[in-house]
Amino acid sequence: MKTRAALLRTSPVGRPYAHTRPLSIETIELDPPGPDELLVKIGAAGLCHSDLSVINGDRPRPVPMVLGHEAAGTVEAVGSNVHDLAAGDRVVMSFMPSCGHCLPCAEGRPALCLPGAEANGKGTLLSGERRLHCQDVPVNHHLGVSGFADYSVVSRQSVVKIEADLPLVEAALFGCAVLTGVGAIVNTCRVRPGESVAVVGLGGVGLAALLGAVAAGAERIVAVDLAEDKLKLALSLGATDTVLAADSDAAEKIRLATRGGVDHAVEAAGSAKAFELAYHITRRGGLTVSAGLAHPSSQISIPAVSLVAEERSMRGSYMGSCVPARDIPRFIALYQRGRLPVDRLLSSTGPLEEINEAFDLLDQGRVIRHVIEF
Repeated sequence: MKTRAALLRTSPVGRPYAHTRPLSIETIELDPPGPDELLVKIGAAGLCHSDLSVINGDRPRPVPMVLGHEAAGTVEAVGSNVHDLAAGDRVVMSFMPSCGHCLPCAEGRPALCLPGAEANGKGTLLSGERRLHCQDVPVNHHLGVSGFADYSVVSRQSVVKIEADLPLVEAALFGCAVLTGVGAIVNTCRVRPGESVAVVGLGGVGLAALLGAVAAGAERIVAVDLAEDKLKLALSLGATDTVLAADSDAAEKIRLATRGGVDHAVEAAGSAKAFELAYHITRRGGLTVSAGLAHPSSQISIPAVSLVAEERSMRGSYMGSCVPARDIPRFIALYQRGRLPVDRLLSSTGPLEEINEAFDLLDQGRVIRHVIEF
C-alpha cells in the first residue's frame, strides 16, 4: 500500500529547518506486515530530541529514514502469528522492541534487548526486515516505529495495547517522554516518599521525571534548567525549588538548600555538563542518574575518589528502565486518576506538513512536546 510519510534523505542538515526542509512529505510504499508484525494507522506522533539528534547528525542513523518514535495509533491488520491484538485495537508504540529471549530480556530488562538494539541501529524491524520503500529504494525504520507517517508496520513487540477512552494525542506522550522520565524516577532511582530529587534539564523527559517525583511522594523537588519559563512551569507542576543552571553558584545553592545535596539527581538534558552538575548536587551516599542521550563523543569528568569516599552511585536509565507492557498501563492509570498530569507537557499540535517548522520550535526550546495529529 502507499502511505504519506516525512522522509529524511540526508543527515546532518543545518538550521533553520523551515528553510533547509530536512523532512520531505512524500508518498512511499509500505509492505504488508510480516507474521509477527502489525499495520498501524498512526493517530498522533510527538516530536522528541532523539528525532532532532538524527536530523542534526548528533546521533547518526542510516538514511533514507522515516523518523518518529513517540506515537500512538489504531491497529489496521495483524500478521499470521499475532493472536492477542486485532483490527480496531488502540496501541502506544515502544521505541525498543524486545525479543523476550536474550539475557537482558530474561532478566526483566527489555529496554536493553540485544536484538532490539541491533535492529534499531540498522534501521530495521525486529525481524530484520524493512517494510518501507521509495522508488524501489529501501527506507529505514526509526527505532522500529517510524511514526511520522499515516501508516506504519511495526513489530508486535513494539506496541502496548491501551483502552479506547484515552485520546491518541495524549497517549503518544506515554511512548517516550513519560516512559523515560517517570520510569527514571520510579524504576531507576526507586524514589521513596519523603526523599529529595533534583531534575536537571526540563524538556519533555525532564518534566515527566518531575511529575514522577511528585507522584512518588518526594518531599523536596529541585528543578534546574537554562530557561526561566521552564522553571516557572516546573513550579506549577510541583517543584519546590528552581535554580537557573547558568548561575555560577547553581550547585552551591542547591547543596545549601538541601543540606548537602539531594538523594537522587536525574540528568535529562543530554549533556555531559548537565550530568556533572547533577553529580555535584547529589548528597554523600546518593544516586546520580543520566536519562538524557548525550552526543556519542561527549565525556564526563568527576572526582573519582568521591565514588569510594562518599559511597556515591551513578546509573544510566534507558527508556526509564521500563517494562513497557507493565509500565505504560500503570502510568496511564495514574494519569487518568489525576496523579500524573502529563497533558501539561503538551505545548501544541499541528499537521504533518508543518513538521519542519515544528522541529525549529523544539530546537529553540519553545515547546515541551509538539504532537503531529493525523
